[in-house]
Amino acid sequence: MAIKFCPRCRSMMVLVKEGGRTVWKCPKCGYVEEVNSAVKLVERATITKRDDKPIVLTKSGEEALPKVRKVCPRCGNEEAYFWVQQTRAADEPPTRFYKCTRCGYVWREYE
Repeated sequence: MAIKFCPRCRSMMVLVKEGGRTVWKCPKCGYVEEVNSAVKLVERATITKRDDKPIVLTKSGEEALPKVRKVCPRCGNEEAYFWVQQTRAADEPPTRFYKCTRCGYVWREYE
């Protein structure tokens, strides 16, 4: 994303459409400048939410996440993959996720 500052008042300029063309315009003093056509500008970008569970597969198709002895609440299996992810504010402890090696059930524990 490009950022441009006004040469007159040093405020941050914004991209606006005027008369079918895109220009940089200062919202404070009204200074207008043509957009350099050599620079590609993205006016809108769509960000899609990705799945929260990181899955790493080896060549054999087996998950490469570390395993731990943890009882699955669904099937009672005593082994699960685990990973830690920051799901809340940075000053809060991370969330530990588990995935059963037998049935694939995923659950979480907050520290």
